[in-house]
Amino acid sequence: MSSINVDVSLKGSLRNADTLCDMAELEEMDFSRIFDRPPRPLNMDRQRSCDERSLSELSTGLPIPSPRPSSRVENNFRLIDHLNCLPSPGRRSGFNTPLSQFGVETHPTVAEAWEALRRSLVYFRGEPVGTIAALDNSEEQVNYDQVFVRDFVPSALAFLMNGEPEIVKNFILKTLRLQSWEKKIDRFQLGEGVMPASFKVLHDPVTHNETLMADFGESAIGRVAPVDSGFWWIFLLRAYTKSTGDTSLAEKPECQKGMRLILSLCLSEGFDTFPTLLCADGCCMVDRRMGVYGYPIEIQALFFMALRCALLLLKQDEEGNEFVERITKRLHALSFHMRSYYWIDLKQLNDIYRYKTEEYSHTAVNKFNVIPDSLPEWIFDFMPVRGGYFIGNVSPARMDFRWFCLGNCIAILSSLATPEQSTAIMDLIESRWEELVGEMPLKVIYPAIESHEWRIVTGCDPKNTRWSYHNGGSWPVLLWLLTAACIKTGRPQIARRAIELAETRLIKDNWPEYYDGKLGRFIGKQARKSQTWSIAGYLVAKMMLEDPSHLGTVALEEDKQMKPPIRRSNSWTF
Repeated sequence: MSSINVDVSLKGSLRNADTLCDMAELEEMDFSRIFDRPPRPLNMDRQRSCDERSLSELSTGLPIPSPRPSSRVENNFRLIDHLNCLPSPGRRSGFNTPLSQFGVETHPTVAEAWEALRRSLVYFRGEPVGTIAALDNSEEQVNYDQVFVRDFVPSALAFLMNGEPEIVKNFILKTLRLQSWEKKIDRFQLGEGVMPASFKVLHDPVTHNETLMADFGESAIGRVAPVDSGFWWIFLLRAYTKSTGDTSLAEKPECQKGMRLILSLCLSEGFDTFPTLLCADGCCMVDRRMGVYGYPIEIQALFFMALRCALLLLKQDEEGNEFVERITKRLHALSFHMRSYYWIDLKQLNDIYRYKTEEYSHTAVNKFNVIPDSLPEWIFDFMPVRGGYFIGNVSPARMDFRWFCLGNCIAILSSLATPEQSTAIMDLIESRWEELVGEMPLKVIYPAIESHEWRIVTGCDPKNTRWSYHNGGSWPVLLWLLTAACIKTGRPQIARRAIELAETRLIKDNWPEYYDGKLGRFIGKQARKSQTWSIAGYLVAKMMLEDPSHLGTVALEEDKQMKPPIRRSNSWTF
């Protein structure tokens, strides 16, 4: 294998002036121009990263040249190719100083956010190991005084982008040690690879010793293990490696083993006829009963992201190569399945509306026997002429047409979505701004379920009433995902509009966990204040807008060899 081609002169310093532009220019120019300077070669004694290799290359060992982009959509996506060739900035982004790296005064919310984020740090034996979920002492803490794996992700990204990777390294290693614990719920033992949902530092006042206490789901509402924790852990390990250029952490035998244990859980053979993962309700960010059981988009997108990140991180030894082969096969199957059966736009909606049922053959069009009468009424008005998205769930005789923000954003960042699909998702957000953003970004799920459906789906959950919490609530943490997706698709103006909207409220409202109401106008009825991932999500969004090269820390380029399905719609072309 040949060496990576990167510009070493950029590592640990700011980009040169000719590679940066202000936001006004950013919105008016072809986005691919930001990093159009060709990288200089760097001699390295390690194999070329999988960022630069296609899945077919992994299978055949032969490099396959990428075709020159020929459309405006593809030109926008040239950015990610450049970002993966450049190291992420190794110095602070300037957000804990009065001036940003562009020499202009930062928004006053930024300084307040950094102070709040640093107050949330959790220490174990003198070292920072994470951030507490919330610092709100006005309510019963329940488990908001713990470090959650999924909640720490935006905090970790904020510290990485600010040139403070040590806390992220500590977190990765501490959670890895917790993975090795024996995990039991009642008399049943969980899989060895399960990562904790959260952990807490316990202080012994007598011996003055500190210990960690982990929760693998045995204390969670509904007693559901966190399927997403392992995926987020792999994502963070890749983000740390990409941001710092330090491969030694990922190459540690314990990190390699941790990844293999997580992957073993996901890639094990069973009775599944689909490449997607079967999950229980409450196994991810939507951690209460909300009808996401089955094959939820959030888990499938994170699964895809984790598999692609693992390809970058696994050693090319006997054990690693075995997993690389299994991952490659699964990625091909998963990308085809998701792009074919989860994608919906106006043309596909009309096709489903006209579906025949009870088809029995390999040539069946309605492969999941979805009954057209099950189409919800709201979908016909919600679907714009231009635009589309990945629906929430697909299983036999069931399609969940709700919009799930996290799953669609991760689909863009991981390149599960094709460039055309990614553009269509952004078109949808712009077209349905009032519904999906409103007065406070960003709807975690749209629309809310209510009345009889709410009683059946949620079991009369008093926290998930209509337009509240996971049931159509607005979550500021999603800003970082939206911003990254906007930058990758060449639409930063969408992110800036959302961030400016959030800045009018967040400090004044003391960083709520979520907002309620159809427009997100009201602070959530049970929302904790000083919610750490609301703070960190805002900071990450601001830093990515200031320096779009940070996108390389959280996004992966499209693999040209994972061919999209046969064209099914007029709203995007191949």
